[in-house]
Amino acid sequence: MNLLYSTNITLHTLEIRKDKKHFIVEDVHSGEFYEMPEVCIDAINMINDGNQLDLIESSLKAKYPDEDVDLIDFARQLLQLGLVKELDGEMINREPNESLQRGYSWISPKLGRFFINSLSVKIYQALILASIIIFIIKPDLFPHFQDIFIFDLMTENILVWLLITFLLVVIHEFGHVLSIRSHDMPTKIEVGHRLFLVVLETDMSKVWKLPPGQRNLLYLAGIYFDNAIMFAALLAQLFVPEKSIVAGVLGIIVMDTVLRLVYQCCVFMKTDFYYVLENMTGCYNLLESGQQFLRKWLPFLPDHKSTEAFIGEEKAVRIYAFFYLAGIIVAAGAWFFYYIPQLTYAAAEIAPGLSQSPESVRFWDAVVCIAQFIVVFGLLLYSWSKKYRPKN
Repeated sequence: MNLLYSTNITLHTLEIRKDKKHFIVEDVHSGEFYEMPEVCIDAINMINDGNQLDLIESSLKAKYPDEDVDLIDFARQLLQLGLVKELDGEMINREPNESLQRGYSWISPKLGRFFINSLSVKIYQALILASIIIFIIKPDLFPHFQDIFIFDLMTENILVWLLITFLLVVIHEFGHVLSIRSHDMPTKIEVGHRLFLVVLETDMSKVWKLPPGQRNLLYLAGIYFDNAIMFAALLAQLFVPEKSIVAGVLGIIVMDTVLRLVYQCCVFMKTDFYYVLENMTGCYNLLESGQQFLRKWLPFLPDHKSTEAFIGEEKAVRIYAFFYLAGIIVAAGAWFFYYIPQLTYAAAEIAPGLSQSPESVRFWDAVVCIAQFIVVFGLLLYSWSKKYRPKN
């Protein structure tokens, strides 16, 4: 579409909020959020006031002499983002977006505020300290890779582990859901992945409606719920017989939660701690900017040429790059000490069963275990296909 300085532009309804360094622009219709510097906000306000693009450009060049101001290019970007409603009186069609309008609206904001409030946060934080103290006093409660193998049949072990993991992930995500609903905002939970792990993901896009000081609690709510469950499991382990099934189940809960907390530290992925780092620094493309910075030494990392750090963000990007590399080491450690030994142990246990007759319990134990791995791998492929599927 041909844009001229004489083109009259009408924008969709936008809400603009001051953030730490720049501004957050919300498209009220679509629910999308965009970070923009002050010069862009002035341009939007002048467009809304009905000014011509050439007048806006000359005014902004005088006000921001160090900025490269090009209103035709800016108007084209607004058009690409779907923020333009009319051009010279002609409506610009776009698809309606109602996917999040009523997400989990059946959960009362009062219920969210019961679990997520200033007092409860202090309790959650105290439980984190209490869990650390228990580990120090009883180091034998720290998880071992064999903790998931509490039954003789591998099928039973995997089923119990998958069930517990699923329930704990749901609890984690509902920590996020309740924190969002405490502000009476909609959300949804979808299937996603982090590297080779299938995960559930809560849509946190609406947190941009809140000021930066209130966002971290929403990002950390799932971790608070994780630790509350882990503390309860650790406490219960102090009072149950060590070799009992109950102790085994509690051990799986502790191990699964510890690994989830370790995974949250892997900020080379967009984990909860990653979003906390973004929010604390006010740099909302840390991952992409960090990868672009590290490409000088690690050229195999994704190339984000279109991602440019704002002026003044270079120091935050360099610091994040250190945590990016540290996260890779942490993830490698988790695989080396837990996931690989677990897979090796499970394979060694089920392999002999495949050579036994179909009447053997061990044979069917091996077959069902393989089927379980196929199901998990299928979910991973589904998540990958959803992420990398070409968009219309």
